Amino acid sequence: MMIERALTRSLRVIFAGGLVVGMHAAVAQTDDGTIQRVEVTGSSIKRLATETALPITSIKASDFEKQGLTTAAEVMNTLSMNQSSTGSTQSVGSGTGGIATADLRGLGSNKTLVLLNGRRLASHPFNGSSVDLNIIPVSALDRVEVLRDGASAIYGTDAIGGVINFITKRSVQGGSISVERYQPQASGAGGESRLNVSGGYGDLNKDGWNVFGVADFHKQTALDAVDRDFSNTSVRPDKGINNSSGTSQPGNFYSANGITGNPYYASGCVGKGLITNSANGTCRTNTVAYIQDIPKTQQESVLGKATFKLNEDDIATVEYLHSRSTNASAIAPSPLTGITMTSASPYYPGGSAGVPAVAGLTGENLTINWRTVAAGKRQGYDTSISDRLVLASEGLIAGWDYNVGLTYAVNKASSAFAGGYTNDSLIKAGVLSGVLNPFGEQSAAGQAYIDAAQLRGEYLAAKMTSIGVDGKVSREIYQLPAGGVGFAIGSEFRHDKATYDVNTDLASQASSSGYADAKDQSGERNIAALYSELSVPLTKSLELSAAARYDHYNDVGGSFNPKVGLRWEASKQLMFRTSYNTGFRAPTLYDLHGPATSTFTSNAYDDPVLCPGGTAAAGANPNVACNQQQYIRSGGNANLKPEKSKTFSLGVVLEPINNVSVSFDYFNIKIRDSIGTVAESTIFDNYEKYKSYFVYSADGKTLQYVNAVLDNLGEVKTSGIDTSLRWKLPRTSVGDFTFQFDGTWVHSYKYQNETGGEFVENVGVYGDNAPVFRWKHNATINWKKGVWSASFANKYLSGYEDENDVAEKYTHHVRAYSTYSLSGSYTGFKNIDLTAGIKNLFDTAPPYTNQGTTFQSGYDPRYTDPLGRTFFVKATYKF
Repeated sequence: MMIERALTRSLRVIFAGGLVVGMHAAVAQTDDGTIQRVEVTGSSIKRLATETALPITSIKASDFEKQGLTTAAEVMNTLSMNQSSTGSTQSVGSGTGGIATADLRGLGSNKTLVLLNGRRLASHPFNGSSVDLNIIPVSALDRVEVLRDGASAIYGTDAIGGVINFITKRSVQGGSISVERYQPQASGAGGESRLNVSGGYGDLNKDGWNVFGVADFHKQTALDAVDRDFSNTSVRPDKGINNSSGTSQPGNFYSANGITGNPYYASGCVGKGLITNSANGTCRTNTVAYIQDIPKTQQESVLGKATFKLNEDDIATVEYLHSRSTNASAIAPSPLTGITMTSASPYYPGGSAGVPAVAGLTGENLTINWRTVAAGKRQGYDTSISDRLVLASEGLIAGWDYNVGLTYAVNKASSAFAGGYTNDSLIKAGVLSGVLNPFGEQSAAGQAYIDAAQLRGEYLAAKMTSIGVDGKVSREIYQLPAGGVGFAIGSEFRHDKATYDVNTDLASQASSSGYADAKDQSGERNIAALYSELSVPLTKSLELSAAARYDHYNDVGGSFNPKVGLRWEASKQLMFRTSYNTGFRAPTLYDLHGPATSTFTSNAYDDPVLCPGGTAAAGANPNVACNQQQYIRSGGNANLKPEKSKTFSLGVVLEPINNVSVSFDYFNIKIRDSIGTVAESTIFDNYEKYKSYFVYSADGKTLQYVNAVLDNLGEVKTSGIDTSLRWKLPRTSVGDFTFQFDGTWVHSYKYQNETGGEFVENVGVYGDNAPVFRWKHNATINWKKGVWSASFANKYLSGYEDENDVAEKYTHHVRAYSTYSLSGSYTGFKNIDLTAGIKNLFDTAPPYTNQGTTFQSGYDPRYTDPLGRTFFVKATYKF
């Protein structure tokens, strides 16, 4: 029997590499108190939990509540090795579909493997390479385990940055209803609400079965950028920043005889978000006046699980997850360039409609940049739906521990025009015919014309389907004097299919959608893998572990990747470990087949040919060529090569006294043929180097777009140290205290923008499109006495050199960002648990940054929170 074998021998097995939170994990016990072997994240070999020393950070579900963490993305942000995250804020203006991702080691979300109960989750269709954390039912979780040692030979060698395993409750008895509310102090905007219902029935050991389900509903209201002082403008002359747009209402013109201007410049460009541009007498738009810091979001998820005890050794499970998330975002009204106006229009400057005359105009045709404010903000509505069914069985057969499963997952996503988008050709025709006024208020006929030109409906739909089978077995195969040799072998097969369907009839009518010239794309592949793991106790204190995996993709080939590690327990208080492994990440179906999209750059740039040095070339339209957002194209590349990596780690764990564990772990990761795109700022700042990226019209008078599709860029190298401390203080008369600390210090992070090119150091520097923080930590003090408990937590990010314009001699250092949270809980009422707290206790505003990578300005939404001090309360009723 499994438990009997666990009691009669000690399977001393250590998986290679990394750093553990403590030298010993918690003991796994059955209801009668006997010790049982368990499987932990990172290994296929079951062993006594007291003897594990895996490189794992474990976060209990109860800790989520203490810090007021409402989503899986927020949970990931508390991890020191998680450098950045993508969330709903990045959907504003960028078409991410509202996906939320994790990014271990700063290597990219596509190199962070996300599991649910030890099995892969299908990627989000729009991204194709990353799991959307929005589908994770936070309220159903028991804990989150993070394997910090990358390139897992067990789950997949594409886990170069590490593995995140979300683990749900194994079984539930009884029911509960929870309600939560999060209210920012500064304004009601951005507030969050959650309702959760869960229940289960049946005792697995007594009845032989258990079924439970969780239904979770979470929503957050939108927060406009103008509602926060630090994000209400993109124009900061004192910082050398002017990210305004030259497309405005009233529109700017360029005449056939070379005159540039705006009829209302002389009167001061009065209007929402408008500023004057004295360089050429035009009006520019501070687009931040229209955008959101946080869009309106909503997540609904249902998780059901049934577990059946087949006999004393074997169980079978059925698990189903359904999740739906929506994202409603808004950005500035549609910008249009290249609009022609003739002197026949009543709205021609100096004409019959009363638009002010402009000196020098004598009836020449005008080319106008105009923003259709009368149509309202451009509103997008993204929907993501995930369905996942897992049939599995595990247990003991013929002396072997086994685990087999069948997984079927379908992820769907769509994007729709919800308002503000207009038919480009109709708007241009309306100006040419004289119906529309690009310089002022619309007539009743003009407003009706714009209303009729509005576009609504779904313009993009994507689908990712994944079908997989997996199986593994493990046991001791030989007895050495120091203990048993553990062995495991497993295999998996997966078929993935991705489709990207563009409603060309709709998308082609709005160039600002990004999909105006996109085409339908699809791809599919078969993936097979065989892996094995071996643990050898060389002596009572020295263990060797080895693992290897072979992956084969029918479209890009195969790769064999080994992993080897040593663990030496020098004493009960001191343990060392080291490991080395290689990794392999094939380009995803999206990387290979993603549709080509063209959208505006985040920042405004001077066309390097038509406006060199900020001065328009002869015959060039400065309203288009100078200090203007330009079109940039992205998409898949069928010629991509796989990424390959090498990882080395060296760690030490100390337990100087009882209840104190300290650990340090050095990591060194190297990646070659890294897949990505060159940052837009790098492309525009180095025209001679990236000249081939710029695509001009046949006459050379218009930059059609900058081609920045995915490519193999070169190498990435990073190294640093993870550290952690766990301290359970001696009991006192005022209660029990525990202290937890996790920190990551990054020594270096260097990357190339092309093979063989110069390495760019990114630690403590913004780099091309993001910083890598030198130091990041999360620290928590917990207190408990009887029915009362409390938690005080701090999250810290070190400062860095900003995205500075050295040529203009504007430099800026982004200060460190440190926030605190405080919460308290009471369980003294029968069947009722209460928790209340404050996030960002001291109302710390995000530090100023001049970054232009995101649509938000003044701060960086990828690392900081715009809500400010936020109060929260949670009540749970159990029955």
